[in-house]
Amino acid sequence: MKKYIYLGSATLMLAIAFSCATNPVTGKKTMAFVSNDEIFASSFSQYGTFLKENKVISGTADAKMVERVGAKIRAAAEKLLKARGTSDALQGYAWEYKLVDNKEVNAWCMPGGKIVVYSGILPITKDEAGLATVMGHEVAHALANHGQQRMSAGLAQQLGAGVAQAAVGNKSAETQALVMQAYGVGSNVGGMLPFSRSHESEADEIGLTLMAIAGYNPDVSVAFWERMSAKSGGGAPAEILSTHPSDATRIANLKRLIPQAKADAAKFGVTFK
Repeated sequence: MKKYIYLGSATLMLAIAFSCATNPVTGKKTMAFVSNDEIFASSFSQYGTFLKENKVISGTADAKMVERVGAKIRAAAEKLLKARGTSDALQGYAWEYKLVDNKEVNAWCMPGGKIVVYSGILPITKDEAGLATVMGHEVAHALANHGQQRMSAGLAQQLGAGVAQAAVGNKSAETQALVMQAYGVGSNVGGMLPFSRSHESEADEIGLTLMAIAGYNPDVSVAFWERMSAKSGGGAPAEILSTHPSDATRIANLKRLIPQAKADAAKFGVTFK
C-alpha cells in the first residue's frame, strides 16, 4: 500500500514540477497542466454559445457604461502588466464587454478577456465605480490565470484519486468506498475550497489595483461589498465550506489593501482625495 502511495506522490510531484507557469501579476509560480491556447479556444467557444442563448442588451446607457468601464479596466490591465514586464501574458486576449438581460446578481470574465455583466447586479453596483469594483475583480481572475490553475488542480485531484484507489485495490468494496469518500472530503475542504478562496482574495487585491489605475476610487469597493452582504441576508455557508471568503473577511481585507492599491495607482499618475 505504501509503495503505491509513494509512487503516486512522486508522479504527482513530478507532474507539478514540470507543469508550472508564472502569475503575470504577482510573479508567483502556479500549476499549468493546460495551456492558455487550449483554454482560450474553449473559452471563446463557450462565450459565443452563451451570447446566442441569452439576450444581450446594447445601445442603452447601462450597456454603454459596461463598455466604458470595461475599456478602462482593460487599459489599466495593460498598463500594469507592461510595468511589470509581463505584457506577453495578454497574447491571445480578445476583449469584449457585454451586458446581458438576467436578474441574477452576477458577472464574469472568461479566460482571454470575454466579460459579461448581468443586469441584475447593476442595482447593487449603483454607479461606475461600483461596477469597476466588480469588473476589476473578474478581470483579475483572468489575468492571474485562475481558470488555468483550477483546471490544473482538478487534473491533479483526479490523479490523486487514482492513487488512492490503487492503494486500496485489494480491499473490500466497502473499505474502498470509505477511503474514496474520505479523499473527496479531504481534497475539497482541505484543498480545493481553500484554493478557491485564495483565488477570490487574490482577485480582490488585483481588482482594487486595476480599478484604481483606471481612475476609480477603491474606497468604493467596501460600500459595494457591504451592499452585497446585505443582499445575501447572511445566508452564506461557513467560510471553511465556501469557495469565497466570508463577507466580513473580504471587507476587512479590502480595507487593509486599499492604501496599497492607491499607492500603486499613484505610480501611474492617478491620485485620490
